[in-house]
Amino acid sequence: MKNIAELHTGESLQEVTLEPVSRMDLIKYSGASGDFNPIHTIDEEAERAGLPGIIAHGMWTMGNLAKLFTPYYEEGFIQDYNIRFSGMVFLGDVLTLKAEVEEHTGSYVDFRVKTVNQKEKEVIKGKIRFSKHV
Repeated sequence: MKNIAELHTGESLQEVTLEPVSRMDLIKYSGASGDFNPIHTIDEEAERAGLPGIIAHGMWTMGNLAKLFTPYYEEGFIQDYNIRFSGMVFLGDVLTLKAEVEEHTGSYVDFRVKTVNQKEKEVIKGKIRFSKHV
């Protein structure tokens, strides 16, 4: 595994694939975040809202992107997130987190990031700025 300082434009971090999304993941996130919207935990409520089933919180999905950077926290920190939600995440989905270097300076690295499901459908995309300890 390379250090972030050794990465060049176009290179990628090692992808992270999560376990299938479970109801318990979403129940725990509801409690931690205070977001108790029932479309995230109760099938009937999600269906009543016109969804095919419960969906993951967008912020739960976004927060998982930080797992890409966990091995690098001795080198720096995530300074900025800029994310666009582009698809829903359902129970049982297997998400893969991806990051590619877009720009590298002496003090930070900008990454294009995205999360795709098991069908390679993008569910979020955006940019993360990782500031290096200087």
